[in-house]
Amino acid sequence: MTHYHIVSRISIYLLSVVLIIFGIFHFLYPRDLLVYVPLSLVGGIKWAYVVGSAFVLVGLSFLTNQYVKFTSYLLVIMLIIFILTIHVPNYMDAGDRDMRQMALINILKDTAIAGFALHIAAGAHHQHFHLEESD
Repeated sequence: MTHYHIVSRISIYLLSVVLIIFGIFHFLYPRDLLVYVPLSLVGGIKWAYVVGSAFVLVGLSFLTNQYVKFTSYLLVIMLIIFILTIHVPNYMDAGDRDMRQMALINILKDTAIAGFALHIAAGAHHQHFHLEESD
């Protein structure tokens, strides 16, 4: 059982590093990500920073094993919103085959990360969904 726990922690640490790198990318190249922000959404480039912050905070939460269940569910909600409001419309509206393929890859990537985050949340049974000192 200890071996399973070690492998599980390593996989969570790997996801943490990936999320933190995604977050840093949002801070370093916000203008590159601005094209993904729907025009109807007020705030423009600020959303790149908000999303980058969210990725970094979730990654840190997973690394420190604090508020894991809560941040996992928030990550899942955020990724589902991305899939439904950004990636699926990009897939449907893409005229170019390469752009359509990239949108599909983004749908699959975010779906996989959301699935992993749900698995992490389910494994955080010792943590409560509410925010208290006992978490």
